[in-house]
Amino acid sequence: MNLSRRRFALLSTAAATALAAPAVIRLASAQGWQGSRPKNVILMISDGAGFHTWNAASYFEFGKLGEQVYDRFPVKTLMTTYPLNTSDKPTNDQTPKVSYDPAAAWSLLPGQGDLGGEITKKKYQNYFAGYEYVKKNYTDSAAAGTALSAGIKTYNNSINFDNNGKPVKMVADFAKSAGKSTGVVSSVQISHATPAAFAAHNISRNNYAEIGREMIEDGLCDVIIGAGHPMFDNDGRYRTPAGDKAFQYVGGPDTYFKAVTGRTSYQWIETKADFEKLAKGELKLDKPKVLGVAQVHNTLQFNRSGKGMGNLNANVPDLATMSLAALNVLSKNERGFFLMIEGGAVDWAAHANDIERLIEEQVDFNRAVRAVVRWIEANGGFAENLVIVTTDHGNGMLYGPESDRFAFQPIVNRGKGQVPEVSWHYDTHTNELVPVWAAGPGAEQLLALTTKEDPHTALVGFGDIRRYHDNTDIGRLVIAAVAAEQRARAN
Repeated sequence: MNLSRRRFALLSTAAATALAAPAVIRLASAQGWQGSRPKNVILMISDGAGFHTWNAASYFEFGKLGEQVYDRFPVKTLMTTYPLNTSDKPTNDQTPKVSYDPAAAWSLLPGQGDLGGEITKKKYQNYFAGYEYVKKNYTDSAAAGTALSAGIKTYNNSINFDNNGKPVKMVADFAKSAGKSTGVVSSVQISHATPAAFAAHNISRNNYAEIGREMIEDGLCDVIIGAGHPMFDNDGRYRTPAGDKAFQYVGGPDTYFKAVTGRTSYQWIETKADFEKLAKGELKLDKPKVLGVAQVHNTLQFNRSGKGMGNLNANVPDLATMSLAALNVLSKNERGFFLMIEGGAVDWAAHANDIERLIEEQVDFNRAVRAVVRWIEANGGFAENLVIVTTDHGNGMLYGPESDRFAFQPIVNRGKGQVPEVSWHYDTHTNELVPVWAAGPGAEQLLALTTKEDPHTALVGFGDIRRYHDNTDIGRLVIAAVAAEQRARAN
């Protein structure tokens, strides 16, 4: 089920507002927006990055923890990620079926049996009860993305639909109502779950062609940048598409040909050179909106041939370049913008239990964060820009090399430029806490939302940060941030 922007506005505005607005009001009005309001809001998501994904990349890049630019952010919190339920379709029931229990998540009691891998097809032994607990009742990226975008819990598979099968308003809707620009950037297909959750509405994340069509033809976002090119394979080589399915990520053949021939509201770009020019502000644009699809099919780099690091696809930009390209377009709006940037293939590498490419993808994301922070420092600083760095869920249960005997053993640092020693305990998502870093106007409000405590998080190298909030709190915060500006102008 797909709703065009026009149908969404006509059929569901009242229902969506009734569902989404009260949460925003509770955060931004009843509690009061604290301090100044951000002009721009940037949410950066390293998809599927559990604690030790962040740590592994930091060890590889710096040989130690604490050196990432986001480590200097003033606000650090933890976050739950579980969905309303684990159904793949609406159940018409608002009763939560899933939760997070710190005692169960860190239990040292013996686990029972094993769980078969969804991707690798391996059998993963449940060495400890805590391992077994977090392997179950996990979110998918669609429900998690909807929580971060619309501020609601929902079923797995949902792209901004509630558990009654009705569409809900998301941050991009609120931002556009406030006169702001909006954008999504990803290292995977533009209509994949996370970018879709910030740019579309669909009852199922798997309806890629419907989602791509809505994103491109309805034009809610001013910038859409990512992968999913139908004319190139995963190694960035030109090919003849083998049927309509090759076009699904860009809305199907008709939508694709409309886009490349200039018959949409977007200026189409695809070459690495054009992305680099746009990132430097040197590309002449004939339209104010940009649709950029890199010359590669599924992912910028992860799905290329070969193993390990090196031999990158040479014809595609990196995530930092894409992010700067988006910022240069969106920042032309004097009222500000909302931008979501996703390192999407971190999740793919965790699914594959591929530590080298996991680090490669996370390092690419970290470089994008550094590029965004440099842009912020040159464009109003943290007085005008709210940035949140996080993930949507854990994946793979990455721990140390002897974590089958020593519960929750940290990964082992082997020094800068060296891959840490690790072991995997799963090949899909997990129901565990994840880290959040934030800076700028409104960041401190996350601290007020951390109402629960997990006393075990020092085990994963997050210091003395123990208090946590829910992923919907970020969704409500970013909505409140853009809606607050709207209310300020109205007053």
